[in-house]
Amino acid sequence: MTLDGYLSRFTEVPDIQVVAAVRYGEELLAEIEQHPVDVLLLDVQVPTSAVNSNPFPIWYTISRLLAHHPGLEILVISMHDNEALVDAALDAGVCGYILKDDLSAYQNLASIVRTAATGGAYFSPLARERWLQRRGYKPNPNRNEMGAESYLSPRQLEALSLCAAYPDLSLYELSRKMQIEESTIRNLLSRAYLRLEVSSRGAAVARARQLGLILPDTPLPPSIN
Repeated sequence: MTLDGYLSRFTEVPDIQVVAAVRYGEELLAEIEQHPVDVLLLDVQVPTSAVNSNPFPIWYTISRLLAHHPGLEILVISMHDNEALVDAALDAGVCGYILKDDLSAYQNLASIVRTAATGGAYFSPLARERWLQRRGYKPNPNRNEMGAESYLSPRQLEALSLCAAYPDLSLYELSRKMQIEESTIRNLLSRAYLRLEVSSRGAAVARARQLGLILPDTPLPPSIN
C-alpha cells in the first residue's frame, strides 16, 4: 500500500517516468542494472526478500550503488526522525531524507524528485531539526554576525566556493577538481544544505554569499569595442 501510494503521485506527471518498482531489497541492484535511473526513492525498512524478513542493508547498498552508478541520486524514505539515522544517510551519500508522516513531501513528491535530479536536496523539517539540534545548532536572527565555523566546515566552504565559480559543472566534475569521490562531495553539499536551510546548489551559494562565507559575485567589466 505504501509503495502504491508513492507510485500514484507520478501517474499524471509527464516529465517523470517510473521505470521500476521493487518490494524486496535483493531485487534492487538487478533492476537498476536493467533500468538506469536518475533518482531512486529508497525505503529504509524494506525486507531483504520474500523469504527473509530481515531489514535489507541499505547503507551498504547505497555506497555500492553510488560507486557503480555515477550521477544517481538517492532519496531515503523513513518513518524515523532519529538524528543518527539522518547522519547515517548523509554519510552514505543520499541527497534527501523524507519522513513518512511529512504530508507536504508526499503532496509535492514530484517536485522533490525534480530537485534531486538537478543536484538539489530535500530533508523533512523534523528530520532537519533533529539533526541540527544534535549539533547544538540554533537558528539565530543575527546570522551575519556569526563566523563561518558556526555554519560550515572548511571542506563544505571549499565545495560551495567551487559551485559558485563553476555553476554548470556536474557533481562528478566538481569531485574531480576536489580530488574526492562523487559521493563525498554529495555528502559535503547535503550537509551544507541542511545547515543553510536550502535545497539546491544555487540557493546554498546565494545564502553563503549573503552570510559572507564565500566571496560575492563579481560582475564582469564592460567589454571594450
